[in-house]
Amino acid sequence: MRVVFIGAVVALTIFAVPRLVSQHAWIALGVAVAVTATLIYVYLSPKRIAARYLIPGTLLLLAFQVYPVAYTIGTAFTNYGDGHRMSQTQAVSELEADSVVERPGAPRYELSVATKDSVSTGPIVFFLTDPQGRVERGDSHGLTAVPDAQVTKDPDTGKVVRAPGWTILNGIQVNARAAQLSTFAVPVEGGFIKSVGLSEAFIGERTLRYDVATQIMTDTRTGVAYRPKAGTFVAADGSGRVLPIGWKTDVGLRNFAAVVTDPSIRGPFLRVLAWTVAFASLSVLTTFALGLGLALALDHPRLRGQRIYRSLLLLPYALPAFISLLVWQSMYNKDFGLLNRLLQTDIDWLGGIWTARGSILLTNLWLGFPYMFLVCTGLLQSVPSELKEAARVDGASSLRVFRSVTMPLLLVGIAPLLIASFAYNFNSYNTIKLLTDGGPFPPGNSTAGNTDILISYTFRLAFGGQGAQYGLAAAISLFIFMLVGLISFAGFRRTRALEEVYAA
Repeated sequence: MRVVFIGAVVALTIFAVPRLVSQHAWIALGVAVAVTATLIYVYLSPKRIAARYLIPGTLLLLAFQVYPVAYTIGTAFTNYGDGHRMSQTQAVSELEADSVVERPGAPRYELSVATKDSVSTGPIVFFLTDPQGRVERGDSHGLTAVPDAQVTKDPDTGKVVRAPGWTILNGIQVNARAAQLSTFAVPVEGGFIKSVGLSEAFIGERTLRYDVATQIMTDTRTGVAYRPKAGTFVAADGSGRVLPIGWKTDVGLRNFAAVVTDPSIRGPFLRVLAWTVAFASLSVLTTFALGLGLALALDHPRLRGQRIYRSLLLLPYALPAFISLLVWQSMYNKDFGLLNRLLQTDIDWLGGIWTARGSILLTNLWLGFPYMFLVCTGLLQSVPSELKEAARVDGASSLRVFRSVTMPLLLVGIAPLLIASFAYNFNSYNTIKLLTDGGPFPPGNSTAGNTDILISYTFRLAFGGQGAQYGLAAAISLFIFMLVGLISFAGFRRTRALEEVYAA
């Protein structure tokens, strides 16, 4: 089995190496080779028995935990997002290609796209027929005249339909190579020939020219120079104009500063943060209160059918959460939802700010109380009955016994779980997504809804319809991590203090 495993790893590496080299992914190539060499050494060495069990878990930890965290941290210090997805070299190429305009008064050509060897990967050439019927072959080096005797032309359009030694691509094949055609050009004096559509070409000129030495992009029509600044080309005339395509670059603490200083970000962020803390806190308190109340009610020794009641109360916990959320969403429907039919009302449960927030808390209560009920039931049974009996002998009432004996001992065991529940609800993305998708939204703001919590707000920043802002979303993700970490740290310190008090 070791030999088969190592063979599979080596085969996968051999398969991946040429592709990584072709993409110039040198870091990924180094990682692949290093991992393969480590696995070969560990699993074929008779002395590394312990490492055979540690290596798989370590590699999975690095791949699925350490690397995503490190990548998120690195992204938070960049401007990565829409308009800033590529390198500066790629951005310059895209800007120059997008600035192409047709030369005024220049003739158009009938175009046939051809290649040799493979239809999908062979080098592209243009067969061009000018208005006078002359045929030329164009490649990346320029134009070459082609005698009529060497080609067959369409009698109506003059377009080349056959050329010995070349394969003329049809419309489907041309479309399949659209990405290559968009960057392919035939250089001519004062410009170049580009394709337009499937059967025509024109002589074009770039209106943006880039100087590699000075890194300045100049608009040849207006004479305005654009200088690189924070991943974009900014007009040097002070007008504030920027070119539409930028590149990914480091911006330091700009994303973190924007959360604090930019009013358009700070306002929604603070509003979402306040609701997130309230949502997580209320969810923990309500689920704990209901779970504890039901656990106390069913803890009476003379109550019959305890197992049946407890099994029924655990049903919401047994169902997949996303199914329960979709059912609750349909129950809240204004027109045909179950709640409005039962109550004979016409309430838009998910359309108003406070009704939507109340609906989310109610649904989360339904989803969360079985867990608290289960935990509290176990903890109640672990409370020594001798302590409660002693308190009753001393004349304590049932309420006093609960306050002074049961509850303190219960808190010692459940406090860490309450902290974990708070962290879980702080990032309860599915609840918000499936019930309200963050809505309702304030007028003029489709990024931060009134029921958004930080995780759903961050997701919308990264993948929403207003444009991806991966760098800013990564920065807010780090804010979330620090907030949850600080709150959890404070909670665990309080829990340790409780344990020390009651242990004494």
